This record gives sequence, structure tokens and C-alpha cells, in this order.
Amino acid sequence: MKESSRKQGAASPCAACKLLRRRCAHDCVFAPYFPADEPQKFASVHKVFGASNVNKMLQDLPEHQRGDAVSSMVYEANARVRDPVYGCVGAISSLQQQIDTLQAQLAQAQAEVVHMRMRQYSSIPGTNSPENGFPSSSHTHSQSTRSLFNMDMVVDHTNMEESLWSC
Repeated sequence: MKESSRKQGAASPCAACKLLRRRCAHDCVFAPYFPADEPQKFASVHKVFGASNVNKMLQDLPEHQRGDAVSSMVYEANARVRDPVYGCVGAISSLQQQIDTLQAQLAQAQAEVVHMRMRQYSSIPGTNSPENGFPSSSHTHSQSTRSLFNMDMVVDHTNMEESLWSC
């Protein structure tokens, strides 16, 4: 509906043409991506990239990729407004640091769980005394080791059993 009325000249200009104070032509490259009811969207993109550069980028892309390109430009422009130096790279870097910290904390927690299970296992009478030794059956040893280290971790059980059988 907007498109057909735009061709007749009755529709309001898109956000880009309104900001640039120019007449919005029926074939305006900005109109499909910067509607009149979202003026801040084009304002931030214009502030960071400039109208001429945005126009060139959109003209160089096939129509089916323009929507994604505009979304990317809007995201980057908003990130640049918040952080003029790093933009969205700063946000990505911050998230990567959080991931690294959380992975280190997870590894530490998993090590503490293993340590606590080892301490719990060694406090069970007859499991770690020198006169009794570990259970004689390697199958029993495999089961106790498996229950001792039963954690939500990715473990290659075939290699672990082979190494346990070789002991």
C-alpha cells in the first residue's frame, strides 16, 4: 500500500530523505529499509557511515542482500555511537573475555569436584588401605573409577577402558 501511494507521490518521504531534506523518489534505494516511522535508524547509520556511502553500498548489493546489509549497518552504527573507538568489536571482545573467565571457573569447579570425590573415595574403609589394595578385579576397578569420575564431561570411554585394562 505504501509503495503504490509512493509512486503516486502521496506518501511521506522515507526517514533518509526526510533527514536529508530531499524529495523521496519512487525508486528511492533507502525507502524499503528506512521507513518514515523509524527516523533514528537512519540517523545513526548516517552519522557513522554517511548517506553517500550507504547509498553506494546498497546500490552495489543484490536486492536480496540489502536487508541484511542494512541490519548490519544499523547494528554497527548503534555500537559506534555507544563506543566510538571499538564499536561492535568492543562488545564482541567483552563477551569473549566473559566466556574465557567462565570457562576457567568451570574447569576449576570440575577439578574441585574430582578432588572432593577422590577424598570421599579414599575415606571409604578398605578402598585405599595398603593391606587390602585396590579391588583385585580390573572390571570392579573400572566401575569404581567410572563412578568416581562420573561427571557431565565428554569422555572417550573406549580409550579409557583400554588404558584401564592395560594397568
